[in-house]
Amino acid sequence: MNKSKRLQTIDGESLMSLPLTPLNFVVDTLLSQGLHILAGSPKVGKSWLALWLSVMVAKGESVWGMTVKQGTTLYLCLEDSTLRIQNRLFEITEDAPGNVHFTTQSDILGKGLEEQLCTFLTEHPNTVLVIIDTLQMIRGTNYDNTYANDYRDLSALKRIADTHGIAILLIHHLRKEPADDVFSRISGTTAISGAVDSSFTLVESKRGSGQAVLHCIGRDIEYREIELKRSEENIWEVVSDSKEARPMKLESRVTFLLSEFMKQRTDFIGTPTELSQQIDPAGVEKITPKKVSRLVLQSVDALRKTGISASVRRSNGKRLIELRRADSVDIPGAGESGTCDPAEATGGDLRVFPGEVE
Repeated sequence: MNKSKRLQTIDGESLMSLPLTPLNFVVDTLLSQGLHILAGSPKVGKSWLALWLSVMVAKGESVWGMTVKQGTTLYLCLEDSTLRIQNRLFEITEDAPGNVHFTTQSDILGKGLEEQLCTFLTEHPNTVLVIIDTLQMIRGTNYDNTYANDYRDLSALKRIADTHGIAILLIHHLRKEPADDVFSRISGTTAISGAVDSSFTLVESKRGSGQAVLHCIGRDIEYREIELKRSEENIWEVVSDSKEARPMKLESRVTFLLSEFMKQRTDFIGTPTELSQQIDPAGVEKITPKKVSRLVLQSVDALRKTGISASVRRSNGKRLIELRRADSVDIPGAGESGTCDPAEATGGDLRVFPGEVE
């Protein structure tokens, strides 16, 4: 058999020892790399939100209190004119940065758009966010709205997002018909919700009220509802966020517990059971042996910044977790503030031994 036709597999033992590259968020805890959709009724203010988001990310300014990954942004405002975009920019900002780009024309999917996006991303390698307003405008007038076509089109955009490690946000419409689940009102087949990584719906409490709720759901984010109010400058400002009432994420809590645990020692080598008993002896945090290995691998980047290296390996049939406290000479970037390069987080300090015999 041709080797190129063989399935490329990884065994479970090796997979459970691999470091987990931190997910790249453009807007922390809200918008990750991948493909996303923002749907709302006509004239609800989706485009105002999209424009403001593109400017904030380009500037590196926080979005509703959430930090952003600053970088180049591209906004395909295909239902607007350059004059309208200019007028709107003057309302939402005093100074638009040079790394936010706009276009009012593009090819459609399957007929040049993919190449146009890839060319832009090659010319602007620090791009982090692309907004397409609207999805319908890149599908052509004779589009056949079927499940297969919806999935095919969105899959093409998702491949671009995943390949380049960026977020692509599609602006779309909601159906007028009411529904118990607001996400089922997203126009099109269920393939749209299935193909994207996150779905956001902007729903006004009353038409023209300037008050709305942003419903958020996705593979990499917690479900949340953000209550928004539209200011006189047409900026959507946060009123309340359901996530604020939730406890600290377990990953963040584990980083804190491990940092405290390692203050009294220079290293630790033990089984998941031994480590979970050490950092959560009473079971209050619910850090079980099954969870602790995953949580350690997910926290490698955060632990490095506190001066702790981490590895998970197998030896003599046992899974072992190794923690080591060191200074910045031993661990590049330890104790430094700011965002760590994901590639750096999976460097030499994290050792994997897939070949060891169980």
